[in-house]
Amino acid sequence: MTHAEYSKYFKHSTKGRTAVPDNGWPADRIDTEHAHSARIYDYIIGGKDYYPADQEAGDAMAREWPALPVHMRANRDFMNRAVRWLAAEAGIRQFLDIGTGIPTSPNLHEIAQSVAPGSRVVYVDNDPIVLTLSQGLLSSTPEGRTAYVEADMLDPAAILDSPEFRDTLDLSRPVALTVIAIVHFVLDEDDAVGIVRRLLEPLPAGSYLAMSVGTADFAPEEVGRVAREYAARDMPMRLRTRAEAGEFFEGLDLVEPGIVQVHKWRPDGTGERNVRDEDIAMYGAVARKP
Repeated sequence: MTHAEYSKYFKHSTKGRTAVPDNGWPADRIDTEHAHSARIYDYIIGGKDYYPADQEAGDAMAREWPALPVHMRANRDFMNRAVRWLAAEAGIRQFLDIGTGIPTSPNLHEIAQSVAPGSRVVYVDNDPIVLTLSQGLLSSTPEGRTAYVEADMLDPAAILDSPEFRDTLDLSRPVALTVIAIVHFVLDEDDAVGIVRRLLEPLPAGSYLAMSVGTADFAPEEVGRVAREYAARDMPMRLRTRAEAGEFFEGLDLVEPGIVQVHKWRPDGTGERNVRDEDIAMYGAVARKP
């Protein structure tokens, strides 16, 4: 979303980035003083919807690990390839996207609908700024449909019981559950594996899970320093080994090449080029529910 489009939804004050919404959404819920993971990500991949605190955090993290922008863009490229594969090769026409983040074109529905215009997508996030910018997620084709649910993935029932979920997706047909670059912010006490299984539970056989899972397996010192920068800003991380990433896919049929670093999952020559393994701190995989 450009600043011109952004201004349609906000009237900015002259001090800082505090905003009064035109659309009735509570802008005072947006904490502009502290960094937020979605806005840090937006800043690092070259977006426009971030605040000074997010820029400071992103710069500090990139100093600790200069490959961080490469890593984040490679994760985004993985999402693009996985969704395109699900739509074009697996024939999936329905998607449930958890932890959507700030709209960045191409968004998930744009990728799916470029393959199958009738595709339907439900986006889920709990960040007020994502809700405020959600018009970028709702520009569906006439044949398809998109919806947005403001909910926390720690509360799967709030997602699955929402009218947007029930009215948009047909649970007699397969659904792809996408959980991209989010579970490393879910700590052990919150049971990330259990949450993903609860979200998969109502989806019919033939549905898919597409995930990327943060790891320190390939650059432990550098990624550990980035994790400490996040933790210093009240965003503790739980990075997982390959075996721990595999727990999310137990009972599912992994699509080749299985659980690999995101840049190695069905590369197609687009996106980041000449990526080194030590520059990637994310496992990615797609698996089918039997």
